[in-house]
Amino acid sequence: MNNRLMRQIGNFYQKQHRKIQIFNQRIKNLFRTDNFQHYKIFKFLLGLIAGVTTATVIAIYLTGRVTPSTNTSTAPTANTYTTPSINTSTAPSINTYTAPNINTNTTPSINTDTAPATSIKTASTTNAYTTSWLGNTFGGGDKWVQIQVSGIYVAPDGTVYTNSPWDEAAREVGIYKDGDAIGKADDLHGWGRGGGSAIAVDQKYMYVAMGQSPEGKAGEDYPPKGTNWYCVRRYKLSGKPAPFPGGRGWDKSMLIVSTKDKVTGLAVSDGRLYVSDKAAGRIRVYDTATMKELRKFAVSNPGNIAIDKQKNLWIIQNTNGKTPAKIVYYSPTGKQLPGAIADIGEPTAIAVDNQGRLLVADNGPRQQVLIYDIKSKPKQVGTFGTKGGIYADKPGEIGALKFYGLSGIGTDAAGNIYVSNDGFNRSGVDLRKFSPSGQLQWQLLGLQFVDNADADPSTDGVDVFTKDEHFVMDYSKGSGKEWQYKGYTLDKFRYPSDGRLHTMPTAPFVRRIQGKRLMYISSEMMSERLLTYRFDGEIAVPCGIFGKGKEKWLADEPTKGSWIWVDVNGDGSPQAKEYQATGEKDDTVWGWEIDSKGDVWQAAEAGYIKHYRFQGLNAHGCPRYSRTAVEKIPMPKPFKVLTRIKYFPEQDVMYLSGYTSDRPNIDGDWGLAGTEVVRYDNWSKGKNRNPSLRIVLPYNPSLNPKLHIKAIDIAGNRLFAADSKHANVFIYDTTTGKLVQQLKPGPEVAGETGWVDIPYGVRAFRRSNGEYLVFVEEVHKAKVIMYRLPA
Repeated sequence: MNNRLMRQIGNFYQKQHRKIQIFNQRIKNLFRTDNFQHYKIFKFLLGLIAGVTTATVIAIYLTGRVTPSTNTSTAPTANTYTTPSINTSTAPSINTYTAPNINTNTTPSINTDTAPATSIKTASTTNAYTTSWLGNTFGGGDKWVQIQVSGIYVAPDGTVYTNSPWDEAAREVGIYKDGDAIGKADDLHGWGRGGGSAIAVDQKYMYVAMGQSPEGKAGEDYPPKGTNWYCVRRYKLSGKPAPFPGGRGWDKSMLIVSTKDKVTGLAVSDGRLYVSDKAAGRIRVYDTATMKELRKFAVSNPGNIAIDKQKNLWIIQNTNGKTPAKIVYYSPTGKQLPGAIADIGEPTAIAVDNQGRLLVADNGPRQQVLIYDIKSKPKQVGTFGTKGGIYADKPGEIGALKFYGLSGIGTDAAGNIYVSNDGFNRSGVDLRKFSPSGQLQWQLLGLQFVDNADADPSTDGVDVFTKDEHFVMDYSKGSGKEWQYKGYTLDKFRYPSDGRLHTMPTAPFVRRIQGKRLMYISSEMMSERLLTYRFDGEIAVPCGIFGKGKEKWLADEPTKGSWIWVDVNGDGSPQAKEYQATGEKDDTVWGWEIDSKGDVWQAAEAGYIKHYRFQGLNAHGCPRYSRTAVEKIPMPKPFKVLTRIKYFPEQDVMYLSGYTSDRPNIDGDWGLAGTEVVRYDNWSKGKNRNPSLRIVLPYNPSLNPKLHIKAIDIAGNRLFAADSKHANVFIYDTTTGKLVQQLKPGPEVAGETGWVDIPYGVRAFRRSNGEYLVFVEEVHKAKVIMYRLPA
């Protein structure tokens, strides 16, 4: 029982801890920040908000947050579901459907490795569904591609070892071979541990750059409060830690390199481990058997390391202020040798191939692998990959040799080449193997994190978009095979002010307005702002923002209150004259909606609705909005707090969700869809906005984990409501308000899914044949769940 309790508290803490990380990322305008020592006051306040209140919770092991489908001891039967019995004993007089409260007469087990069983009656139904997914090569279970790759090592036999600071499902270090996910390193996810950006492997061990913060168990070996260890951790090739005499950490497998900054490079040869200590400006050399330091020598701002056939070291010297990056050359004893390589762009990784050539991943505008003959004075003799990468030829269109966000390079004994792409601002993993002649052998994808998908309404769902990716669908194929990765829509170099590079955007809204495809993205898990995009081929070009206050990545915007930016000159970059101040500040807006005519709606927690009327497209195809073409509408009855909004102008029907007097927010949780969805007919008439239908959403904060709805969407005559933590999507008939179906992940995805974290974690689309597509955020294993419901 105690172990179960510890796991439960750990799951709770991980949820809150990751929210703190994301909030802090927003403040620092970084995708990920591992340490918050410079933000102690901010961290303390966020900790109070998130409920992280005791040192005991901080010390709990952070297991992955995954919600398996109920009763996963046997694989669930496809196309089956349960329908709760209807309980309308407390229904208001208006036509209202009340979702059943889950029976909590018996206390569920605290072991949250599986969701607590729900005691509800079942009813038969015939509307079958299947579970599918997009954005990851694998469906789940033991196989998935991690959410980021910051560095790779390729063994002579073609095994690829990866490292990254974080993977939601604990594959910080992944092991891949022959296009398959075959393993991972254990114990890098929890107790304050995370991965890093460098990895090296010899015949016996993996050497993994990692971090350890002071969140461990009292009495064991963890950093003191206020200190972080930046380590090399030794592992067996099986993925189990390999302790050594004098090792640190709870299992004595960690070598502390620094308490100031990360390990930025690793290489191993002939029993010697070479480590880039960025903070000290040194290369440290250790004996791989004893892990004792043998010597060290100075190299300013060292990064990735490669060892040539003469056992000499090639070291990336990273950019430092105005000093550009270069590659320097040293002997194993620390003597600097002639042969530095300058004018290298943005080198992120290096390796030596089976011909003794130096391969350099240039993550600058070239987006290529540069090849150097290093037998004497280094000389560039070739390149690998298309010059310009993803932005060459048809910008944004995926191609075998078009790279984007290069993070790793390696070769095996046969001369095959391996390239890892990490996108920009950590937008997803694309790991590829090529033959020596440059033919693509396999490609592994892990593209989605804190994201969801939406369908282009004009293509009947053939074109589907996430915040950075474009997929083309073939619905005749089986589960997980419907999607083809067509385009990467973010252009870092042409549009450096794109909000996707500076914030953590989530789910897109895809709309066709006056025949033009537009995309709107709710930025951050907190719905801080709305980003607007037009399309130029595959590239989504920034063309508008609904923002508030000072944004650190922008210049000249109004610093007080809310504002609107519309791209007047079409360059995708805001200028001072293009901003409009609204004259007030919208502090908390959880509900955003873009209707089919292009109008933007906001549902504010403070108790009002704002309606920005679409003013047409400008000469560059950007939707125009104005601070003068807006109406502010009081919150209608029966709401006390508004959280979501959905409007259908063709029917003049408005749906609002939030909390009412009858069903308030009992426990004070924030960011949820609320307890009721209310429909208002003839909304634009404006005089008698009385409810025509009230649907009571499932809500039981006494359950562990809590039952509450995070996201809603409406398509056809169905309302879809996604439960945050129990892997449920509840489906209601929008004419009667009755619950007609419940979706849970099927065996196609191992019956599992992560929590729904984002306000728009469910999207629904009805195809012309009547089939419903239901997209659900799947934060755990780098994908989007797609349920398919036939007509």
